[in-house]
Amino acid sequence: MLAKRIIPCLDVKDGRVVKGVNFVNLRDAGDPVELAAIYDREGADELVFLDISASHEGRETMVEVVRQTAGEISIPFTVGGGIKHVDDMKRLLRAGADKIGINTAAVLNPTLISEGAEKFGCQCIVVAVDAKYNVEWQEWEVYTHGGRKPTGIRALEWVKRAEQLGAGEILLTSMDCDGTKNGFDLALTAAVSDALSIPVIASGGAGQVGHFHDVFTAGKADAGLAASIFHYKELTIAEVKIDLRDKGVEVRL
Repeated sequence: MLAKRIIPCLDVKDGRVVKGVNFVNLRDAGDPVELAAIYDREGADELVFLDISASHEGRETMVEVVRQTAGEISIPFTVGGGIKHVDDMKRLLRAGADKIGINTAAVLNPTLISEGAEKFGCQCIVVAVDAKYNVEWQEWEVYTHGGRKPTGIRALEWVKRAEQLGAGEILLTSMDCDGTKNGFDLALTAAVSDALSIPVIASGGAGQVGHFHDVFTAGKADAGLAASIFHYKELTIAEVKIDLRDKGVEVRL
């Protein structure tokens, strides 16, 4: 069995890490390069950087952040946000990113997944999916544009298509659970994990140490991603991994 991964997520705006609830009330959480180096030392398996600055200046800022971070850490990191073309992927990979995360652009132009996979390899392409339960459908719907726009696309259909197009991983965020700290969306995560043969990174809802055990067992996830609980020292990566090991889940200590 592959070891389960613990992945801190850094939302980067104008060169700083920020964190809010449901994309609002953002507050500063520190310097991304410094935080990345700390998480590397503390035993994170990977990092995810999400560029939430939509402007061109934000993209240029992010390239520099990636370049600086690559010199400070030894673990893989994924960069997402505002990536619309293969050239955007190339620029970030050259700066030192290991994987590229695409979300809205992939929904609007699914061939971007296959183009990226063909040029850089499937392992390089992480398709991020923001999903919310649709009561009428009794199933989850994909949202884009930072969770603001419903697409009318069923999440389970979309993740299967993303895998067929060449995605190497799915970064799955439950919009219903995000920011609540009440636990990951186990039903959503398990449904997506069961539908795919590629790894699923679960995001949204981590609030206490036991939530990670739940998402790896009941949720069948391959990795657990969290932000504020790590940024504000509510939990350390070591605490999460020791708890998982003690409960029989394989992790890298």
